[in-house]
Order: sequence, then C-alpha cells, then structure tokens
Amino acid sequence: MRLFAIIYSLAGPTLAGILIIAALTMNMFTSRAIIASAVIGFIVALPIAWFVSKQIDENM
Repeated sequence: MRLFAIIYSLAGPTLAGILIIAALTMNMFTSRAIIASAVIGFIVALPIAWFVSKQIDENM
C-alpha cells in the first residue's frame, strides 16, 4: 500500500498536468475544462499506480 501511495503521488499530478496542458492547447480556457482535466488525470492515475506497484511487488 505504501508503494502504491508513493507511485500515485507521482503519477496523479503528472497525468493531471498533461491533461491540463492538452486542454489548454485545444483552446479550452474555461475553468470547467481545466478542473475536469485535472480530475480525470487523478482518476486515471489510480489504476496505473495500482498496476505499476503490483508489478514491482511481484518482481522483487
């Protein structure tokens, strides 16, 4: 669980930032679009962090 939290703390903001930049690139300057991009980034990071931490635990 600790490894998952560490990976999520790195993956969540990274994916949120990528999606915010993508939204701004597509001229979506509304606060609703930016907040939605950030929320989607943090939600998508959950299964990614789980998968990566599971793979690391299994291979150690």
